[in-house]
Amino acid sequence: MPLIEDETSINAADSMADATPYPDADLLFLNDLLTESERERLAAARAFFQKEIRPIATDYWNRAEFPFSILPKLAAQDITTQANTRPLLAGLIQMELTRADTSISTFFGVHHELFAEAVEQLGSDAQRKTLLPDLLSLKKIGAFGLTEPLHGSDISRAMETTATRDGDEWVLNGSKRWIGNGTFADYILIWARDTNDGQIKGFIVEKGREGFHAEAIVNKISVRIVQNANITLNSVRIPAANWLPGTKTFRDTNALLLKSRVWVSWQAVGQQLATFDVARAYALRRKQFGRPIASFQLIQDQLVRILGNAMMSLSTMIQLARLQESERLEMTHAALAKAACTERMRESVALGRSILGGNGISTDFEMAKIFADAEAIYSYEGSQQVNTLVVGRAVTGLSAFS
Repeated sequence: MPLIEDETSINAADSMADATPYPDADLLFLNDLLTESERERLAAARAFFQKEIRPIATDYWNRAEFPFSILPKLAAQDITTQANTRPLLAGLIQMELTRADTSISTFFGVHHELFAEAVEQLGSDAQRKTLLPDLLSLKKIGAFGLTEPLHGSDISRAMETTATRDGDEWVLNGSKRWIGNGTFADYILIWARDTNDGQIKGFIVEKGREGFHAEAIVNKISVRIVQNANITLNSVRIPAANWLPGTKTFRDTNALLLKSRVWVSWQAVGQQLATFDVARAYALRRKQFGRPIASFQLIQDQLVRILGNAMMSLSTMIQLARLQESERLEMTHAALAKAACTERMRESVALGRSILGGNGISTDFEMAKIFADAEAIYSYEGSQQVNTLVVGRAVTGLSAFS
């Protein structure tokens, strides 16, 4: 739990914040874009995230441990069921989860947007029937094993992990790195190159298979709650039925990677709102020269720049939600959002850290955690630079990739 200077000062800060016309930093009247029932769902999700997740996040982040006790409560919010959820609301819920804590948002994104969605979109009827109920209720957890120690951006061309058909089984060999949830997931979707046709396909590997080993990556400075793993596969045998039949080439991952790039862009918005929340509250209660630093011009300028970045990023994401709803969203749009929103986010968290001065480098005041977590968002699901090249190829017709 973040430390506060004293109860009186924080209560005063809360009262001052609540008295403003924009207590939720909604300068664009976002609520007007939602139906009444959607506003209620979003408000309930925000309240739960702020009450149950944010207060415990810093402690678990400091210890680099995962709060398993939160899973039943998170499942009870029913945010995994999106059949009747518009893309805008789904994105806003992801934004609010990140606003409370980036690590838990990342955990959920890997589990739901990547693994569960892969089963839903690319799995067999039997796989969907068997796996989805426990996945959607968070009774079982999934991970997504794509990147490797030597391959990230070039994974589609240079993947070294292999899958070889042997009778009624597949035999997997290779290694994966930076696999979120990898140390404790019940199922890991391993992407491997079929040695028969050279195509990349997806295979479900259950925890505990002989030859499967997951080791936690330690000494991280970002999303420390997320249990990233190095995974090795030494002649791991799985049933032939563990192959996702919808994965015949790497192109079949495009729908998943498109959606994941979108939710990470929503994370970038949530990260900026978290920055604003913490920086504003601190500026209202922190006094120098006999008055709150929020009254000084330079501090107000920094707060407005953070909020301006957040609102510009949010506007981009609202349009992406419209494109999703009309089924016009393409990878170019998602790449543009990921590159632009994360760049704005990086500037915003630096401004927020600056407002807190020396206290901005201590997780006791929460901002240091927010600042550090931004680096993960900036890097995963395609770095800012790689995403710009995806967009550059679209607008010039020339590829910068070899």
